[in-house]
Amino acid sequence: MMNYRRNRVQGGTYFFTGVTANRTPVFNSPSAVDCLRRSFSSVMQRFPFVIEAMVVLPDHLHSIWTLPDDDDDFSRRWRLVKTGFAKRSKSVPGLSVPISGSIWQKRFWEHTIRDGQDFERHVDYIHFNPVKHGYVARAVDWPYSSFHRYVRDGVLPADWAVDEEVLVGVGWE
Repeated sequence: MMNYRRNRVQGGTYFFTGVTANRTPVFNSPSAVDCLRRSFSSVMQRFPFVIEAMVVLPDHLHSIWTLPDDDDDFSRRWRLVKTGFAKRSKSVPGLSVPISGSIWQKRFWEHTIRDGQDFERHVDYIHFNPVKHGYVARAVDWPYSSFHRYVRDGVLPADWAVDEEVLVGVGWE
């Protein structure tokens, strides 16, 4: 087994990107996203961590996790999330499984959050991602995002991250 160079910080906060195999739109239904949610929940019960921000798009997801103070094993958590989703997904009607038979790319991308500014920049990236990819014109319109929690908690306004073309179309120039 390969031993990848990863920056491991006990109690660290990390930004992750997980991608489906061949960019297949696996998370294209509420039932598939719910299956993913159940996989995360199951792993979090056994190996706690906090999801600070997250967005699930049809073929990838971005998230920020904070691990417990005495723990740096995000790789185990990712392995369990991916495996749990793969097993649960067999019961999801209409789920698009890649031809290769594997739902996920083998690896994930990770970045250690360095400070508050880095954290905010990555949270913004996560919440803007559905707009960036053209799925919606406003971040608030994407249902599978922690953006809604940030709005509910008063951290961000509901009109944050609106595509400029939408603003021009309604006279906001």
